[in-house]
Amino acid sequence: MTKLTVHHIPVCPFSQRLEILLALKGLRSEVDFQVVDITRPRSEDLLRKTRGTTALPVLETADGHIIKESLVILQYLEDIYPEPAVAQHDPYRRAVENMLTRMEGEFAMQGYTFVMNQDPARRDALRDGILKLYAKLNDFLVEHAPTGPFLFEQFGWAEAVFTPLFMRFWFLDYYEDFALPQDEQYARVRAWRDACLAHPAAAQVTAEQIVKLYYDYAKGAGNGALLAGRQRSSFTFDSDWRTRPWPPKDKYHHSATDEELGL
Repeated sequence: MTKLTVHHIPVCPFSQRLEILLALKGLRSEVDFQVVDITRPRSEDLLRKTRGTTALPVLETADGHIIKESLVILQYLEDIYPEPAVAQHDPYRRAVENMLTRMEGEFAMQGYTFVMNQDPARRDALRDGILKLYAKLNDFLVEHAPTGPFLFEQFGWAEAVFTPLFMRFWFLDYYEDFALPQDEQYARVRAWRDACLAHPAAAQVTAEQIVKLYYDYAKGAGNGALLAGRQRSSFTFDSDWRTRPWPPKDKYHHSATDEELGL
């Protein structure tokens, strides 16, 4: 192996962070992205490298060392490819960037909990939960970057971290009819989100791809798990997502078959 290798799931938001960072640096070709099929057991070779863990992405260095956790990998890539810089150099600005980035874990968890929910009675509470986090992001941006659209002058570190989540939350738009209200308390974060989604460095996935591949998440089954009565995961590589029909939007009262999903 002569260069870095990332073992990843192509549609994974945590892998996309790495691709966005490399795209901003013009260095996407410097890293070999090896696709892992999550509908099948991990290979013995990969499990040996990761010491039995299955979370992705993982980065393998040219001399065989393994680095885990997307934000750690992101920082490693920033350190070994320092120019052009994506993270802020000024200590205060970097601290602000890190404070915003620290909010991504709860945001991701709330969004995935919402889409995987199978109880209609919980929908309002889950919607309120994600709106509360959007409002929290809005407040932070109003304080630190009122004019925007990005945290600083251009799309940077915090945007690379959050943009893949904004993209995955297209599944909330589709399966939960979620939309940010037009209220002023969401105006700044809406401008940030929309600018992030439109940035050319973040063109690795589409809304159609997210909605189709994440159907099983919307039915409560994540990471390639099979739902009752199904033979194939919506994450399967055996059926190109581009040729599949759009899944049924009603996740609470209908469970699509493999045939309905074009699998």
